[in-house]
Amino acid sequence: MALIDLPREMARVAATVEQALDVLLPPVEGAEGRLAEAMRYAALGGGKRLRAFLVMETAALFGVNETCAARVAASVEMLHAYSLVHDDLPAMDDDDLRRGKPSTHRAFDDATAILAGDALQCRAFEILAEPDTHSDPQARCELVSALGAAAGARGMAGGQMIDMITEGHDLDAPAVTRLQALKTGRLIQYSAECGGILGRATSAQRHLLAAYGRDLGAAFQIADDVLDVEGDAAELGKTAGKDAAVGKATMVAVLGLELARSHADMLSRQAAAHLDEFGGRATNLRALAGFVIERRS
Repeated sequence: MALIDLPREMARVAATVEQALDVLLPPVEGAEGRLAEAMRYAALGGGKRLRAFLVMETAALFGVNETCAARVAASVEMLHAYSLVHDDLPAMDDDDLRRGKPSTHRAFDDATAILAGDALQCRAFEILAEPDTHSDPQARCELVSALGAAAGARGMAGGQMIDMITEGHDLDAPAVTRLQALKTGRLIQYSAECGGILGRATSAQRHLLAAYGRDLGAAFQIADDVLDVEGDAAELGKTAGKDAAVGKATMVAVLGLELARSHADMLSRQAAAHLDEFGGRATNLRALAGFVIERRS
């Protein structure tokens, strides 16, 4: 039943967060209006909202107000959108398709896309620091600090750097695991931790959520590697087959398809096991651990 209901629950959360994004990224009149338009283009109307779902579901474990959780979920999606905008640029992965539509730099231009990514990143932190996000300044500071760590040189940006400089090089499994943990996993792990920060959870509970997010992120990325080999652009909403074409380091390249699938399955089960303490309240989060390796896009 949980697996059957998960798409409905994800769609419900996506609609809630979409509404929050629409409010938090309003259109702007004047000369800077084109920048606001590009920000909205990049952040609104697409994607699985996986990270947002993690924020909302982990926050629900502790009875956090849904409006406050949606603000944090929206900020995570803005940060994620910024990373995709910059990742698609010609100087990075040079991709013309994202979420089934032209990448932001193709819909606008390179300079506007760079500024839109910059502004989305700034807005994400601004939202976390606002009193409407949480009444406790300590909680807001922890959210800001943790997101900075997840997105910076020891997180997402660092992983992107490693990804770029290792193109065409053979990496072993531990090196690929570290690359993917930084580039993709750290923001997913942060999203899982957010509920614990918002809910003022115990350190033990926050550790379990972080472990869940870490393993979920690793499984998610391996599934992405598999889809890049087996999927098609129409289903994926982005260009397929690029990893192998440019010699990117992936777990599929290291282990082969079947072993990579087996490893992702192990990580998925391991992620779900971290949720045992939360009982039935974590049903959707457990189902998500299965979804990330079974999805087709």
